[in-house]
Amino acid sequence: MNSVSTRTTAKHTYSLPNLLTFARIAAIPVVVGCVFAQSIQDGPLWLRWVALAVFVMAAVTDFLDGYYARIWDQHSAFGRMLDPIADKLLVASCLLMLAADGIIHGWTLWAAIVILCREILVSGLREYLAALRVSVPVTRLAKWKTTIQLIAIGFLLAGEAGDQVLPFNTQIGLLLLWISALITMYTGYDYFRAGIHHLIEEDAA
Repeated sequence: MNSVSTRTTAKHTYSLPNLLTFARIAAIPVVVGCVFAQSIQDGPLWLRWVALAVFVMAAVTDFLDGYYARIWDQHSAFGRMLDPIADKLLVASCLLMLAADGIIHGWTLWAAIVILCREILVSGLREYLAALRVSVPVTRLAKWKTTIQLIAIGFLLAGEAGDQVLPFNTQIGLLLLWISALITMYTGYDYFRAGIHHLIEEDAA
């Protein structure tokens, strides 16, 4: 019985949706390495296009893993745990690298800080509520926030190389990042408001 359970667990762990999530995590050092080599080490501009291409493929896996998990009924506890972690690792790594690069600078750093703080807040809230067996569903607005956030990072990863092809490429990315940060503040508050009564009830008990 235990061997059957182990084989079933392994099968779910290495299902296509989870492999796509693993791929998203594996893309992080490639994206960061390309931006670092181009910006910090004064490498060629084509490295920005490589970073962008890998980032876009990683972002697409965020949609595909959920899609295949639904149509093939390959949901697993491991996948539910790993998927949001992969998303946050990808976004946080890119934002930190873009800040080091100087693309995100000045007042725009506050937009990045808001995004990172919100992710930490929601992750902590979800972890605590999970212990109470309370789930906090992802809202439609939060999904839009994620989409705008990924598009903004895509523009910013292209950076100077993108500016040579599309005028105001970097400015567009910074504007979208601010829009994402504003939506992030609202959804973060929305999540906190949805979970706060469970925290109050737990303290009262």
